[in-house]
Amino acid sequence: MRLIDRLGLAALHRMDPELAHDLSLRALRAGLVPCPGPVTSPRLACRVAGLDLPNPVGLAAGFDKNAEAVPALMRAGFGFLEVGAATPRPQPGNPKPRLFRLAEDRAAINRFGFNNEGVTVIAARLAGRPSGVPVGLNLGANKDSTDRAADFAAVLRAAGAQVDFATVNVSSPNTERLRDLQGKAALAGLLAGVMAARAGLDRPVPVFLKIAPDLSPAELDDVAEVALGAGVDGIIATNTTLSRDGLRSAHAGQGGGLSGQPLFEKSTRVLAQLSVLVEGRLPLIGVGGVASAEQAYAKIRAGAAAVQLYTALVYGGLGLAAEIAQGLDALLARDGFASVADAVGTGRSDWL
Repeated sequence: MRLIDRLGLAALHRMDPELAHDLSLRALRAGLVPCPGPVTSPRLACRVAGLDLPNPVGLAAGFDKNAEAVPALMRAGFGFLEVGAATPRPQPGNPKPRLFRLAEDRAAINRFGFNNEGVTVIAARLAGRPSGVPVGLNLGANKDSTDRAADFAAVLRAAGAQVDFATVNVSSPNTERLRDLQGKAALAGLLAGVMAARAGLDRPVPVFLKIAPDLSPAELDDVAEVALGAGVDGIIATNTTLSRDGLRSAHAGQGGGLSGQPLFEKSTRVLAQLSVLVEGRLPLIGVGGVASAEQAYAKIRAGAAAVQLYTALVYGGLGLAAEIAQGLDALLARDGFASVADAVGTGRSDWL
């Protein structure tokens, strides 16, 4: 990490976490954050669910909820971006404080509750973005909605023309009873509505399903069965966890979803189990605790076609995306893989 990055992170870590995050977005919008541009190579370039990615290292949803800094983030070295979550109507989210750094654990806990400016505003911003790396939208539901399943389809109808992919997020722990929609019958009905909405778009886009890391083996089996039956284009494994095992930070008891290093092993095991269940019929995107090229490589070898990161940026800075992509290229070359696709699943047994 460069000296200027270390100094910037040190200053941000002296602030309230949510304020520091907002300032980071403002700095990106103002062009104050150096961005390396696209990071790619013949080994890194890959195709996932019909999307051509310069590299398989993506930005997870939640960092740029309102699509405020997309042009800058497209130049930050990521192979793809996911913004949101967006809901049909604007909502403030949960009361503050709602974001906590767990520095001793290289982790974070958040209970934002889908705070965002609403899909109309977000779609308008996405309409003006430049061409470049694929940009997707995380679909959410309003907290006070009487039909949350319908909200996901409504967001896709409103923004589908402006995005390259969409993610159905039924796995956030911060909207009461949202995770209930991961049940077999509820999930099947929700995905049927989303896929019908996609069919009505002039340009149908890939639809991913984002799942929780806290599913039992039986629940994971149900999710895989429903996803395959619904015709979704991929699964993102995983969202944040409700587990607090092994944490050392004083904030360990805060409510919300835990992300970062403590999630790495748990989410990678779920990823590997899911890889067995889908048997190559769906691409998987690995999320949870990715903070190095070695961890991105482990996710890929466990079964992921691509990875996403977010919490690691809190501790490693925005330059981490390019650093991980370049390091991943070296690891693929070291082990004789000509492409990311050749490495997918080659180490799955290590996690089962």
